[in-house]
Amino acid sequence: MERPDKVAFLGLGIMGSRMAANLCRAGFEVHAWNRTRARAEELAAEHGAVVADTPAAAAAAAGIAITMVVDSPEVEAVLFGADGAAEGLSEGGLAVDMSTIAPSASRAIADRLGERNVAFLDAPVTGSKPKAADGTLTIMVGGDAAGYERAKPLFEAMGKLVLHVGPQGHGSMVKLINNTVAAVNTAAVAEGIAAGRHAGLDLDKLIEVIGAGSGASAMLDLKAGPIIERDYEALFKLGHMLKDVRHCLAEAEALGVDMRVAAAAERLYAEADDAGHYDDDFAAVAEQVG
Repeated sequence: MERPDKVAFLGLGIMGSRMAANLCRAGFEVHAWNRTRARAEELAAEHGAVVADTPAAAAAAAGIAITMVVDSPEVEAVLFGADGAAEGLSEGGLAVDMSTIAPSASRAIADRLGERNVAFLDAPVTGSKPKAADGTLTIMVGGDAAGYERAKPLFEAMGKLVLHVGPQGHGSMVKLINNTVAAVNTAAVAEGIAAGRHAGLDLDKLIEVIGAGSGASAMLDLKAGPIIERDYEALFKLGHMLKDVRHCLAEAEALGVDMRVAAAAERLYAEADDAGHYDDDFAAVAEQVG
């Protein structure tokens, strides 16, 4: 399938701004919109993007629209609200949501766009800010194969591992499970560090031993240092992780799956959120365990 040359990018937060920059670097003409216009103007100044006044204008100029926002209400507002992207996408257009939302919401959005003969993919990402910056995200895509092939050059400009994981909603479900496992793992790392601190252990040597053994994990590598140093600069906000865990629990309950370990982690992250850590990195869950 022919490589698209234009794309609308709607949502320029921690992740979206970096993903859109990589699309610009790859030679795509990016029509950018953000609720705070200054972020779109920064992308234009630094990377040559075109600033759009509305999501509809961005989508109309490109024919393919990517949303990267917080949750399904924001996705729906950007697509279907006043001057929403759906108004700018003509028949045969493609919308791609790279946010992390519930699979049921992804399917409902697909149905609404389908009434306009606009295709839809749910294509959330994992990797947080550093991988968004260097274009090595993992991207898991749900939707039909034709839409996936059409968007694949865009995905390959933003990610290293790009997988078509199944039909509509499967991208969202894979992402929720992945994030929930990461949330549980980080909480366990935090508990281990808390126990080691109270025992008077050399924490660097503790982490070296765990990392060389069966307790090794990506979250140990990424979060042990910040937890020990209590450095919670946000790579992925705790409030967003809590949202994802809650979505996963709700979907699992609907499927008849009792995720008891994840439910325990949800309580810890909720406590951290209540304690004021919403905008901190999700490693700040450590403040609730030690």
